[in-house]
Order: sequence, then C-alpha cells, then structure tokens
Amino acid sequence: MKFASLKKMLAAGMVAVMAAVAFTGCGGEGDKAAQKQFLNIGTGGTAGTYYPLGGAMAEILNKAIPGMNASAQSTGASVANINMLKDGSVDVAIVQNDITYYAVNGTEMFKDKKVDGLQGIAILYPETCQAVTLESSGIKDLGEIKGKRVAVGAAGSGVEANARQIMEAYGINYDDIQVQYLSFSEAASALKDGNIDVAFLTAGYPTAAVQDISSQNKIRLLPVAADKADALIAKYPFYTKTVIPAGTYAGFEEEVPAVSVMAMLVANEKVSEQLGYDIAKSLFNNLDRLQAAHSVGKQIAKAKAMTGMPLKMNAGAEKFFKE
Repeated sequence: MKFASLKKMLAAGMVAVMAAVAFTGCGGEGDKAAQKQFLNIGTGGTAGTYYPLGGAMAEILNKAIPGMNASAQSTGASVANINMLKDGSVDVAIVQNDITYYAVNGTEMFKDKKVDGLQGIAILYPETCQAVTLESSGIKDLGEIKGKRVAVGAAGSGVEANARQIMEAYGINYDDIQVQYLSFSEAASALKDGNIDVAFLTAGYPTAAVQDISSQNKIRLLPVAADKADALIAKYPFYTKTVIPAGTYAGFEEEVPAVSVMAMLVANEKVSEQLGYDIAKSLFNNLDRLQAAHSVGKQIAKAKAMTGMPLKMNAGAEKFFKE
C-alpha cells in the first residue's frame, strides 16, 4: 500500500511538473506576442512632404526594431495630428513646431484646449511658408494681395495660422481678401484652373503641390520682405528667415526670401523611454532612406535635432541625441 501510494504521489508530481512546463511554454509564447509593437504615424496630405517621409519612417522602424509593426497614415497634417495624438489614434506624428507650441501652451487654435502628455522626439527640418501665384496674375509682392482670392490652407490648420500671421505683418487681414480654405492639392488645382490668385503653403521645398503647378504653368513665389520678417519673428519667435534657392521650381529662376517654421516628430505619452530611444536611433541612423523619400531629408541632422524644441522631450530620445 505504501508503495502504491508512493507511485500515485510520483505520478501526481509528474503531472504537476508537466503542467507547469506547459504553462511556462504558453507564457513564453505570450511574451513573444507581447513584444509585438504597433505604431501609427500621423503624416499629412498625399501632396505634401509629411506623407512620403512618414512612409519612409515606418519602413525604417519596421526593419530596425524587432517586433515593430509601424504604419503611416495620411491625415490633415499638424493640427489634426495633435488631436490624433491626444485621442490615441496615432502614437507619433510629424507636426510643425509652432503648432506644437500652441498645443502645449493652449494658444491660437488650441486656446483653452491645452494638450497634455505630448513629448518631443526630434526636430527634423525647416518648413517654409510659400506664397505662390501664377506669373500671369501680375502679383509680385504680398502687399498686392488685397482684394484677391487667396487660399490660406484648411480652416484651423497650421498653414492657415502661418498665412494669417504673415499677412498680419503686411497689415492685411481676412477682411481685405477673398478667403479660400483649401488643402495643398485643392489649392494647386484652383490655382491652375484660375479660381484663386494666390495660395499659401507651408512645407519643405520643393513641395509636390507647387511642383505640380509649375509643371503646367509659369509660377512666381512672393517674397517676405526683411523688415516684415523681422516684425513677424519679434512677435512669433518660432519663425526663422529662409531663402528659397533659384530654380527650386521649374521655370522660376529667382532667389526668394521667405520665413520658415520647423517640422518635428512628436509622440504621445504611450511612447515609452525605451521606444523613444529606439525610434530616434533607428531614424537618425538611416537618414539616407529619409533623403531618398524626399529631398528635405538632406536637411535632417542629429546635431540639430533638439534645436527649436518647443516642449519637453521623450527621455529616451533625448538620451540618444546626447550620446
């Protein structure tokens, strides 16, 4: 009886051990599954600069970070991206630094709607405010746009804020123009069709929408005079002076003084310190892929990645840039 009892105890023990092994094995598979990371990247319209860059970022992260499943999606760009970061529909996004500033401080389009929990990953490249017209319009200066049909970007967008602030430096407000709230692609079509006179766009140059216009029409970029730029920067310090090189767009061989804000990569609080580090490291160790996606990639550099940062950085990203 004692021997039989011993056999039963041993058998029960073996079952327990096997169950524990099986359970541990299942847990191991679960751990592997848990390592899968899904990351949604907010970009912009398909005719802008954010969209191709975001696609390249997703490719880089998928190759460089084990278990990563990153995807880029077309959005309404900066303002929409901030709201999507807030509601969690995207995890990281490309946003203008001025829009990020408004969001974390509760000003402009985010007045009384301050957004908490945002983290900076990196400053990317200058985004130039471009005012485009057709040569046939006869308009050569921003001071001449009173009474004209002017596309100022989508309502409440970053482009719209830039257009309004630049016109303000010239003493022009919306009552002085015929306002058209149009996206990049809509503005390009309207300009080509003769339905508007001037279009404001904010993006790294060359911008696809402007290239589209210049491929079929002789265009002119309207300059921002030095004194007007100085006044603008005094009031809105996130702007910088920029020069758009001659020949940037087909058929227009003049150098154009302009102003720029900065494109940056922003994350919400779901992005951990480790993931922030991995994102920064992966992207800045593969800048050649970003350069291949769009020529603005040539302006992205590790040494400039924290310059003009308008909010607290993700600790992991900051660690990478300080290495």
